Amino acid sequence: MEKLSNRKIGVDQGEAVLFSDFQHGGQMWTGEGQRERRQRITFSEAYHKKPVVHCSVSMWDVDSSANVRADVMAEHVDDRGFDIVFRTWGDTRIARARIGWMAIGELASTDDWDV
Repeated sequence: MEKLSNRKIGVDQGEAVLFSDFQHGGQMWTGEGQRERRQRITFSEAYHKKPVVHCSVSMWDVDSSANVRADVMAEHVDDRGFDIVFRTWGDTRIARARIGWMAIGELASTDDWDV
């Protein structure tokens, strides 16, 4: 985690490979069954309160003979982590996907009072 100069803002980031379905004929590749993957991410340090989280596709391997559709988001964000959610639908076939994420928020400080 990188702490900015005021020591109250923290930026945490990383990447997660959510699935690799090509080699074993998984549902994201065959286009049948459950078309959603979730992975819980734990921040390297707890935030003082819920941070803002941004997710984006950093790598995906898709079948070019079908439409390419994806929905990527952060759900269930709290001060300790969040769930990356990746969804697709229709005839889209995805072999594998890696999602990058960044969280920005307020950190606890020694100046905070708990009364």
